[in-house]
Amino acid sequence: MTAAADFAAGNYRFVPGVFQYSGGAAAHDGYAIERVRFHEPVPLKEGFARIEKIIRAASRPLTSFCACELRSPAPFTEDGFRAFNQVYVVTLRDWGLFDGTVNPVARSNVCPEIAPPPEPSFHAFSYTVPAPAGAARRNFVIAGSGEAREGGASYRERTVRRGEQSPDAMREKARFVLGEMERRLGLLGVGWADTTATQVYTVFDLYPFLADEIVRRGAARAGLTWHFCRPPVVELDYEMDCRGVTSERVV
Repeated sequence: MTAAADFAAGNYRFVPGVFQYSGGAAAHDGYAIERVRFHEPVPLKEGFARIEKIIRAASRPLTSFCACELRSPAPFTEDGFRAFNQVYVVTLRDWGLFDGTVNPVARSNVCPEIAPPPEPSFHAFSYTVPAPAGAARRNFVIAGSGEAREGGASYRERTVRRGEQSPDAMREKARFVLGEMERRLGLLGVGWADTTATQVYTVFDLYPFLADEIVRRGAARAGLTWHFCRPPVVELDYEMDCRGVTSERVV
């Protein structure tokens, strides 16, 4: 996609992507994004119910839901991932977010290598709120991306250096993902200098390219949170997301 789209009902713009998620969301002028993290992962059905209560308690419409971060038990097969996504979007349709084709909600979905949840669960979510008076900082959330190129018939065909985890291969995967982060940031009119947090998900060593590929380009300006997790699809090894938000809390 070469341009962001508007989602007026949620007071944000988004980077159009696949049916299960968008590439990122940015609050309209006059609005900010609040991120809420659950202290422990909350199973999907219960999580949606808790999210609904939190959003309604803030006097916001359910369409203000703009991003979420999921945790799953283990990487899915490609067919399994498709089946999971078809279940996930049902609630988004009920909330007026998904029209059957276009989905404005950004998402990350990763799999903890140690002590994973027993079923797909919410780790965090974000929604738009009126910005405080005088606030000027642009708020946004960029969805997670692994090292799979867009287009192509399968993840196997699209994955950068598939099946390789050497230092050189991991550097190439990271370079690709960082480029995708920058593309999505650019479509929303922001950059690394606007971020307040960057997260990386891998079980492989990122130190050999941390300085040159991540820090030097400004991707760790607010530090880097490394989650010992795998991306959600079998044979992906590296994922990142980032955000620029002014309010975060834990419930």
